Amino acid sequence: MNDTLLIELRTEELPPKSLKVLSEAFAEAVFSALTTQQFAAVDSVCTPYATPRRLALTITGVAGRQPDRMLEKKGPSVASALDAAGQPTRALEGFMRAAGVSFAQLQKITDGKSEYFVARREQPGEELDKHLAEIVAHALRKLPIAKVMRWGDSEHQFVRPVHGLILLHGTRVVPGEVLGLRSGRTTLGHRFLATGEITIDSPADYAPRLLAGKVIAAFPERRASIAAQLAAAAEKLSARINPADGLLDEVTALVEWPAVYVGEFEPEYLEVPQECLILTMQQNQKYFPLLDSAGKLLNKFLIVSNMQVDDPRHIIAGNERVVRPRLSDARFFYNQDRRNGFATRVVRLGAVVYHHKLGSLGDRAQRMGRIARSIAEKLGADANLAERAALFAKIDLLTDMVGEFPELQGIMGRYYLLHEGGLPVVADAIEQHYRPRFAGDTLPAGNIACAAALADKLDALVGFFGIGQLPTGDKDPFGLRRSALGVLRILMETPLPLDLGELIGDAKAALRQQGIQLEGLDEPLLGFMLERLRGMLRDSGHAADVIEAVLTQRPTRIDLVPARLAAVREFLALPESLALAAANKRIGNILRKAESVLPEPDVALLEEDAEKALFQRVLLIAPVVRSHVANEDYADALKVLASVRAEVDRFFDEVMVNVQEPLLRGNRLGLLKALFDQFNAVADISRLAV
Repeated sequence: MNDTLLIELRTEELPPKSLKVLSEAFAEAVFSALTTQQFAAVDSVCTPYATPRRLALTITGVAGRQPDRMLEKKGPSVASALDAAGQPTRALEGFMRAAGVSFAQLQKITDGKSEYFVARREQPGEELDKHLAEIVAHALRKLPIAKVMRWGDSEHQFVRPVHGLILLHGTRVVPGEVLGLRSGRTTLGHRFLATGEITIDSPADYAPRLLAGKVIAAFPERRASIAAQLAAAAEKLSARINPADGLLDEVTALVEWPAVYVGEFEPEYLEVPQECLILTMQQNQKYFPLLDSAGKLLNKFLIVSNMQVDDPRHIIAGNERVVRPRLSDARFFYNQDRRNGFATRVVRLGAVVYHHKLGSLGDRAQRMGRIARSIAEKLGADANLAERAALFAKIDLLTDMVGEFPELQGIMGRYYLLHEGGLPVVADAIEQHYRPRFAGDTLPAGNIACAAALADKLDALVGFFGIGQLPTGDKDPFGLRRSALGVLRILMETPLPLDLGELIGDAKAALRQQGIQLEGLDEPLLGFMLERLRGMLRDSGHAADVIEAVLTQRPTRIDLVPARLAAVREFLALPESLALAAANKRIGNILRKAESVLPEPDVALLEEDAEKALFQRVLLIAPVVRSHVANEDYADALKVLASVRAEVDRFFDEVMVNVQEPLLRGNRLGLLKALFDQFNAVADISRLAV
């Protein structure tokens, strides 16, 4: 009989940052096992539930018994399974023993290539009761848990101690044992707001009865309730909440019956940079800071409590009492850092090791300064300001505030430099030199900030590639993929007219000036960055063949890549595009196999009318194409090239390229080479799908 299945594992408080992931992984593993073993259909509905004290799920349409199945096991080929007398070989005898069949029960099957034996036997379906407990136990063992624990005198292990197990199929308890617990149908509601056990008669009762027990069992529903309460409380105060999706998920994993209250702190704490106060409230206390319409922090915050009470004064007062020392610490760090000075700390960078092969943070700051100066000069910006920003960019790593809150690096450098009268453009560059930190993050604004940001990322990329510390698989301890993506985004999206090859050369020069030995890194590093660019462009929706047409050329002017992509897309819309792409591919294949190609076609060696016509057309369009490419008018360059289709078609119809006479053959290959070079001045159109 098919019915809905309910599974609940009741625990002590689960890790809040992992709860959502654990819940989804648990539900997926159980559902996958039940479908694989044919207890559930692929269109059955699996609904996960997760609260701080339980992982649960329901699955519709679960059968109490598997269907009977015909098992088929492939054996050896007939040729190798029988000897010359037609008797089973040892290989076939071993297969029959393993499959539990006799020779008479074997069947012969052909797959179109060879004939082989198969053993088929019917296996009766088994009861759900026999498998469910092991399915649940196996799913729990597969969960992404970093660290497990034991409890009491038990040898069982899980992320937290477990106290209850429900295995309910329809109205029937499925007998079984998981982590030392026997299955039943009872659970508990809210730790403080509910009393006594809750009996679940059927899976349909689960969420409603927990709701009556002051528990919102479904993670999305609880999250939505918290979000709605936060929004209502903020609106009532004419404020808005500082965005924090990660915090909302974490708080959802901390409460079962959420209630939102408003807390306050003394206004004098607002003298501390608001980023510090916001971070300490969010990270340490899980509060939601409130901002005014201009984005300025208010001395009010929202508390998500697990207790809904008529008089919340004690809850609010308790949270206000707890947050005050945190804010005092932030104020102490801020004042202490300002007293100790900022710019004067630059000499202390030399005492901090960056990497044993790449020197100290002081060495790195010097390199970044040189690279930033070179970039600023290329951009026509103030090289002194760019160098100063890069030299000072890492100083705040030595401050107490950043030591307590690493997330504030760059941000605090800006505040401390401004406090000492530093130029705002330099202070802004210090804050922004880490950008972009993640996908979708804003880019540094202005040439000074871009120079500092590029210097930071290029020094890391060239340095670690130069000493052989490349990312491998999913391991990237130095964040080089992020650095590469940052460089590419800054160059392409700002955009900046800088050559990536030259930038890599500037970073190499800065490293070598400090005596750091670098080994062949140019090609591996450029390839690494172009592979990141390939992924970026795919994610942006560009067609794979268009991307390949442009990136096969290994462009180093990343700012021009979008224009090249657009030009190739326009070229594809022309009626001549596919024929020319095919012809270009053909030319490329011919040239790759050629032994001798004249550097330039000689008009005196042209014999056929078709090759003369192609020569004249190539001669005519060459300066036009060069002019368009030089002016970055890539679409116009490809449109001009499209006009040569008739001559190309005629050439291949009427002219034999690989003739016996060497000079004639070399001349025709030279003509094709001239045409090929023009086509590839914008993109390798032979890569386009034809």
